[in-house]
Amino acid sequence: MQFGIFGVGDIAPDPVTGIPRSEAQRIQDTIRVAKAADELGLDVFAVGEHHNPPFVASSPPALLGYLAAETRQILLSTSITLITTNDPVKIAEDYAFVQHLAQGRLDLMLGRGNTAPVYPWFGQDIRQGIPLALENYHLLHRLWREDVVDWDGRFRTPLQGFTATPRPLDGVPPFVWHGAIRTPEIAEQAAFHGNGYFANHILAPNFHFKPLVDFYRQRFEHYGHGRAADAIVGLGGQAFIARKSQDAYERFRPYFENYPMFRGSRLEQVAEATPLSVGSPQEVIDKTLTFQEGFGDYQRQLWALDLGSMPVEVVLEQVELLATEVVPVLRKEMDSRRAPGVPDAPTHASLVKATYGDGPSRQARPRPNRGDNTSGALPYLDSAA
Repeated sequence: MQFGIFGVGDIAPDPVTGIPRSEAQRIQDTIRVAKAADELGLDVFAVGEHHNPPFVASSPPALLGYLAAETRQILLSTSITLITTNDPVKIAEDYAFVQHLAQGRLDLMLGRGNTAPVYPWFGQDIRQGIPLALENYHLLHRLWREDVVDWDGRFRTPLQGFTATPRPLDGVPPFVWHGAIRTPEIAEQAAFHGNGYFANHILAPNFHFKPLVDFYRQRFEHYGHGRAADAIVGLGGQAFIARKSQDAYERFRPYFENYPMFRGSRLEQVAEATPLSVGSPQEVIDKTLTFQEGFGDYQRQLWALDLGSMPVEVVLEQVELLATEVVPVLRKEMDSRRAPGVPDAPTHASLVKATYGDGPSRQARPRPNRGDNTSGALPYLDSAA
């Protein structure tokens, strides 16, 4: 079971001063939080992708590449890479590069996002969102697994004899999670490829997305990847923790009430009706254990801890409480309740082992089909071979 945190780089006005953090400060704060999560032994740090204010997370590959050098053990991920408005060729190359920088500590969550204007900003039509997502991932899947790709689809120019560079580390692509909360077609695609399915259910009623998770599990089994219980499921959550429940509500309330998404809502009601966990470490533990009861055994739990205007010092307190008071208990409790044979979330090491057994991993070499862009000359290493 993997436990970690995720964010989307949002900025909101401080509830006391009314002044938001600068973009520069928000980025530096995110780095501090990721490094603290690594030092405290959390398993995953994930960052989303947004291209509109009040978000700063427009370039996850840049941030994750930097964090690859600044962290030592935590697995780096995205908590969404936009598969609809990013060119799959660029996704393939950017994240293979980060995978090398992180020495395998990288996986990827793909999704359509929830910001409608982003489609025309990147030359796409939101009415084609689902076909775009399906076709673009099909190309990405091939680019990471085939050294030479010929491609002709609906939404991008054809490819002839194309090799994405660098090739994935050890010839093993980053593991992919498909993030979706509305779309059975995406759950179907995840199941077809044996990929993971991530339901970020933080704003919906408790267990609202259980039918989609169950559908994904059934289709995972249908395509021969294992039992439905073996399907790779991740869940999102949101938490604010204090030693005493009353203190948690009192401290979190100003940030909650000031945040545009929750404005007009009552904190106690939202905490009861949705996966938002507010309270003592034990209350957060108890709430998270209901996820396992409702969705079945799953492989990854991520929490959002850094609501837009929250000072980084408060977020760092949250990370420490989560890592030292909540996660150790959840590891023990969820493992004890876990059904026999349910697999762990894939890692680079486990995927290399599954691919090569005890043999050596594949080492990519320059390919003769990709010559000099100007002259067409072959790379010298190939011409000298």
